[in-house]
Parts: sequence; structure tokens; C-alpha cells
Amino acid sequence: MKVILRSDVEGIGNAGDVVEVANGYAQNFLVPKGLAMRATPGAASQAQAMQRSRDLRGLKERENAEDLARGLEAQVIGVQARVGQEDQLYGSVTTSEIAEAVKAQTGVELDRRDMSLDEPIRRVGTHSVQVRLHSDVRVQLTVEVSPVD
Repeated sequence: MKVILRSDVEGIGNAGDVVEVANGYAQNFLVPKGLAMRATPGAASQAQAMQRSRDLRGLKERENAEDLARGLEAQVIGVQARVGQEDQLYGSVTTSEIAEAVKAQTGVELDRRDMSLDEPIRRVGTHSVQVRLHSDVRVQLTVEVSPVD
């Protein structure tokens, strides 16, 4: 059955896409939940309008993410942690702590799930954290870990 997606459905498509799905999936899940509608000739123009608005929104979101990336790239985020012998941390600095520090120091709210660490931060010093701001925009964030005074 051909349906037009009203919102993004993971593994199927994005809002405004005309996709072919199983009859039962469309009738029992997509249509009742308001995620899709049957594809009719009159609905095709509505699908095109939804795609245009999605493309414009995506373009604006990407531009905002690129601006934010330029601002964050220039910053060094300071995080304080308890330190033992030889600049070894008790535990590690988590992505949640980094997200809180970014919000406190820059006012930018980042989701911890969009951050990736190559390995846990367990030493004092400068570390690099990759942050996904948009599906196409990633930024390297510089994190300076220092001992608690």
C-alpha cells in the first residue's frame, strides 16, 4: 500500500515521502497513529508541500548548527574533578558532566547522547570530545580537566 508519511518514521522515511509499506502495517499502525495517510492523487501535492517545508527547516537547522559549531570550536570548556596520585582522577569525567559544564560556561544546551569519547577521561589535562550538533554537522570540543581546588 502506498502511503504519504506525515512525520518522520525511523526505517521507513521522512515527512512528505511517498512510500510503499505492507497493508497491515499501514492500516494497523501508521494511519491510526497519524503517522501516515493513504496516497491519493490529491494528496500528492500536499506531500510535495510537506517535503518543501521539511527541506527549508532542515536547511535552517543546519545553518544554526554550523554557527553554533564555530562558536563552540573556539571555546575551551573547563571541568573540575577530584584527583588522586599522578594526576589520575577518581572515576572519570562523563558526557553528562561535560554537557553541564558547556551549559554553565556558554549557555548552550547539548545532549549528552550526542557526545562521543574515544576513551573515558581519567586524567588531568586537555581532551577532545566530538559532538554531533546536526546529522551533517560535528564539532570537536576542547575540554580542560583540572583538579578541584
